[in-house]
Parts: sequence; C-alpha cells; structure tokens
Amino acid sequence: MKPKDSDKLKIPMPLYKTITVSATTRVYIWQITESEAELASGIFLTPPCQSRLEGMKSELHRRGFLSIRHLLALEGYQDNDLFYDTLGKPHLSDGTFISITHSYTFSGIIVSSERAVGIDIEKQREKILKIAYKFTPIEEYGSFSDPINLMRKLTVVWGAKESLYKINSTLGLSFLQNIYIENFTMDKGETTGVITLDGIVSSFKIHFLELEGFTCAYALQTDVQNNSETQ
Repeated sequence: MKPKDSDKLKIPMPLYKTITVSATTRVYIWQITESEAELASGIFLTPPCQSRLEGMKSELHRRGFLSIRHLLALEGYQDNDLFYDTLGKPHLSDGTFISITHSYTFSGIIVSSERAVGIDIEKQREKILKIAYKFTPIEEYGSFSDPINLMRKLTVVWGAKESLYKINSTLGLSFLQNIYIENFTMDKGETTGVITLDGIVSSFKIHFLELEGFTCAYALQTDVQNNSETQ
C-alpha cells in the first residue's frame, strides 16, 4: 500500500538529481554519502530482502541496496511493492514499469506508468577500451587517437546497451549481435537504440549524462515491430 502524498514529503532525501522525462516517467539519481546505519533507518524490508541484505559481504553493496529503497519511497512504494521475475528483472506490484541501477557511490531508478524503461550507471574506466570489442564494433564510435573521449563515449554505449538489456531481459540476447546504438555526439546527450531478436525489432530513445566520473544512461521503449509476420 502506498503512503499518502503528504507522507512522501516527509522523507529526508538529498537527491543528486531528479529528471522529469514526462508526466508519466521520472528518473531519480542519488550519490550515496550516508552510512549503512543511516540508510537503514526507517526502512522496512521483507524477510527475503532482509536475508538478501544480510548476505551481502560488501558494505558498498548494502548501502546501494538500501538507497534504492529510499528512492522507491519517493514514488510512494515500499520494499514489499517490489518483486523480481526469474530472470532478475524488477517489477512493481501495481504494474508501473521500473528499472534499477547501482554503481559504487551512485544509485538510481527510473519509473514509468506508460512504457518500458531501463537505466544504468557506470563508472568511467579506461579498462573499457580493452573490452569494448566484446560488446560493440569500436569503429562505429571513433578511434583510439583520443582515448579519453573514446572511453567516455564507449561508457555511454555500454550503459545504453545495459539499459536496453534490462528492458528486454531475454535469454540469449547478445550485446554485440542483437543490440545496436546509433552513433552520437557527447554534447547532444541523447541517441537511439534497437534490439533485433527472433524477427522482432524494438526501438528505444536513449538519454545520457555524466556525473562526477560516472555515466548514467536511461532508455524508453518507443516501438516494437514483428518483422517475421511481414515476410
């Protein structure tokens, strides 16, 4: 059961950024500076989630887990409103679309009552230059003559593909073979993406932003076409 709107205003929440994508879609990003004890205050977990929290060896992961529950509260949800399917995709009990992300000291959620959504936050690391060939054709996005900017761009590509994967969550979905991200310029802050799998083509609008050495990408599904039916 959701708290009243007046109750939501009482939740202390120093958000890093709130993005109102539309009247039906919102993004919340939080930089985690609070201690685990501070984050646990006022949070009521279901027994399975409490067991999951206690089984996390990393304090950073536990803090990220708890911060997500505070973000849920901003939308009027409690821990028992959230559940996961067999592929690990999160769902809300009232049917609202949701996606969740946590990376080091940043966490975020995107919610939409209108369409499927996905979000991902990634730390910018030069390591991505070495592994990019595993998830995307590097030549589509630039060259190694400017490794820093290429690192930033490839981090967007990875985050965008991760966001689309979170929306689709299909076994056998390949970042390299099935997910395509249209080339973009960093200053534009948006691009498009496509998932092609088993004759079905799904299109997405993608937005991205950088925050203190991290990159956040979030995606909104725009169209689905079954090409196998037209052949």
